[in-house]
Amino acid sequence: MIENASFTVARAGERLDAAVLAAFPSTTRSLVRDAVSAGRVLVGGREAKKGMKLRGGETVRVVSLAEKSDVRAKPDGTIPLAEVYADEAILAYDKPAGIPVQPLSMDETGTLMNAVAFAHPECVGAGDDPLMAGAVHRIDAGTSGLVIVARTRRAFDSLREQFAAHTVEKKYLALVEGRVENGGLLDDFLVHDPRKKECVMLTMKDRIAKSLPVASLRPMHAVTGYAPLAVTKVECEERTLLEVTIKTGVTHQIRAQLAAAGMHIVNDTLYGAFPCEGMKGHALHSLSARFIHPETGKETVVSAPPPLWAGDAKYGGR
Repeated sequence: MIENASFTVARAGERLDAAVLAAFPSTTRSLVRDAVSAGRVLVGGREAKKGMKLRGGETVRVVSLAEKSDVRAKPDGTIPLAEVYADEAILAYDKPAGIPVQPLSMDETGTLMNAVAFAHPECVGAGDDPLMAGAVHRIDAGTSGLVIVARTRRAFDSLREQFAAHTVEKKYLALVEGRVENGGLLDDFLVHDPRKKECVMLTMKDRIAKSLPVASLRPMHAVTGYAPLAVTKVECEERTLLEVTIKTGVTHQIRAQLAAAGMHIVNDTLYGAFPCEGMKGHALHSLSARFIHPETGKETVVSAPPPLWAGDAKYGGR
């Protein structure tokens, strides 16, 4: 952490963030912008704007500025961990719905990886991003279930390579509105919906996606298989429990593809489902992953127990 440091601006016309980055190359442009926005960078004794152009000769004082080495998941011992697998190379957890996997900044706490950083500090340095604290994949905050974490760099590299090659078989449980009689395979390209501030995905078959300029798109291939397990009724509404299998890992792919096919995940209001009072998150659960263990070389399956809503549907009968 850089604290109470000053320098004199040598060149006129330089942007403030660029000048600070040149003076302190151990930080990053985004960290500089965060510090300027928070009022921790002063020009001539006054707070400045991040896009400010300098005249030359000013004194810039950095009250506090994070360095690259400071950006890591902050340990948080207040978050309970439900460990479902552990060995010398790998950990796996059952993440509750409503808790994010990783923090978005080094100051954020309350995520799964903050808890992992507290319980297993060796994981923080295992991966490429210290904020991910060794997690080799993500699931949405509203999705519950399995998250796999590497304890060593060797394990991280092996698992990330397998995820990138789409050789990891990932199974989910999804409870969807209505009755689904038959299974199927959804094979499409997904793009971000430019109309939405939050992350929302569209299939390329969607009329909105069809109207977008091709040059503005970054289509991502997504393949989702599904099979009905059971149908149950809640009051007058039928619901179907699906086993979902994916090998690709596109953001929101299960939620977006099922919704586009008319199978809305229960309480997934972002993708058009009806809200369910008192339900935390949506009815999607990361159930299991099958991969080659980075140390033993053997096929390994790790899993998280099904949530209560899956049990109710599974044994509700058709």
